[in-house]
Amino acid sequence: MSPAVQLAATGHGFLSPTGVEIAFVLVAVATFGAAVVTVTTKQLVHAALWLVVTLGGLAVEYLLLTAEFIAWVQVLIYVGSVVVLLLFGLMLTKAPIGRSPDADSGNRPAALAVALAAAGALVWVVVDAFRTTWIELDKGVQGSTAVSGESLFRHWVLPFEALSVLLLAALVGAIVLSRKSDHDGGRNRAQGVGPGKEKR
Repeated sequence: MSPAVQLAATGHGFLSPTGVEIAFVLVAVATFGAAVVTVTTKQLVHAALWLVVTLGGLAVEYLLLTAEFIAWVQVLIYVGSVVVLLLFGLMLTKAPIGRSPDADSGNRPAALAVALAAAGALVWVVVDAFRTTWIELDKGVQGSTAVSGESLFRHWVLPFEALSVLLLAALVGAIVLSRKSDHDGGRNRAQGVGPGKEKR
């Protein structure tokens, strides 16, 4: 008897979903829709706000998987810090608030192909790795602080630190661009170059 048939015989299967599994699928669909709007909208501020919805949906998914620690880290770090960093970057670089027609690079077909290939590869890897693994939601917390902290700071500490350096570099770059723009504007005003005038 195959593993799939054995799992179906013990009560686990796609034909008898529980309430948690149904909620997981519904939240996943809403999160996917918010992610699509994030990358397709032409208003940068709206994209940042839709990113909040996407990251919040991921936090709910972690809660449904009984990984409370990861869910709160998702809310505190990504929803709280990363999105605020993006909004500060938009404000410091004086990004347009309204619609930005030039926000689209015109490479949507290539981006869509890469996104579908990456999503297919990720789904295949996850399904192949956890084909016969089931999380018992009624037997306590699976993503405890001790287990998650040990995995993060022992096996994933280098990517974690690289991400923090990347975010710091993005913030410093936004500050440099903002100061450069202010300096150029002040120099033009000092030389009598205003809107509609050309510097001679």
